[in-house]
Amino acid sequence: MKNFALMGAAGFVAPRHLKAIRHTDNQLLAAFDPNDSVGIIDSYFPNAHFFTEFERFDRHLEKLRLEKQQAIDFMSICTPNYLHDAHVRFALRNKADAICEKPLVLNPWNAEKLMQLEEQYDNKINTILQLRLHPSIIALKEKIANSPKDKIHDIDLTYITSRGNWYYASWKGMLEKSGGICSNIGIHFFDMLIWIFGGVEKSTVHLMEHDRASGVLRLKNANVRWFLSINSETLPKEIVAAGQRTFRSINIDGEEFEFSAGFTDLHTESYKHILEGNGFGISETLASLELAYQLRHAKVSDLGGEYHPFAALPTVKHPFF
Repeated sequence: MKNFALMGAAGFVAPRHLKAIRHTDNQLLAAFDPNDSVGIIDSYFPNAHFFTEFERFDRHLEKLRLEKQQAIDFMSICTPNYLHDAHVRFALRNKADAICEKPLVLNPWNAEKLMQLEEQYDNKINTILQLRLHPSIIALKEKIANSPKDKIHDIDLTYITSRGNWYYASWKGMLEKSGGICSNIGIHFFDMLIWIFGGVEKSTVHLMEHDRASGVLRLKNANVRWFLSINSETLPKEIVAAGQRTFRSINIDGEEFEFSAGFTDLHTESYKHILEGNGFGISETLASLELAYQLRHAKVSDLGGEYHPFAALPTVKHPFF
């Protein structure tokens, strides 16, 4: 049984980490979040200590280590994106391995520095790349690996996950804190595509707004037209008619790739791999981090040649902006 601490206990993704810690038969000793809406902890670890002040959380972990000989083995980090770098460093200073949600950092050079600190502290930094553990995606990777080596696949990636007005008032709507939608909702898909189809050879950005982004990627073995959005106005009419607010589609060589099922326990599977020493390290997340950074700093090109058809949808500025 390993000892865990968790940062960001009130966040959207925290329950998946709580479930993973519990279902891998480990224990949560302490959790931290400035927000105290963390009653979900009772469903998993009612005896865990909880703090809304970082300083008291820090002190508690030190007392556990020095006075009770209960060192933290793993620090789970579910905090806002811009704090990941600092909180991973905090985990290392506490002699704990880090388990960090995506994206590990917003700037690639910070990841490179973390690699140095990882070696210095002799602890591992693991990042959650759960799509790599999805059975359908693993099968797709095997299929592509067995295709002719020079084949270039044509891919359309469309991901629309509607968000309300609250989003723009939160850290997620702030570019400097979230990295924008390429980092916030797109990075898992970018990692998956690079993992399967090879590294980025060329990138063109056709749209980069507060609520949507689109472009074309040339990977080693694929041309990818991609579109990401948090605006419900971009949903296809049939999705709206069905009362749905999310649309996810990956079309490969004219065929729809279906992977809607199988998401339930991917965080638990991620934890199992990490506990076995097979977690995804910094080097494996660098390519998608670098791509997300380049995309949000890229010059936007006019529509022409190949582009995702949703990129031509009219853009309406949100009142918040």
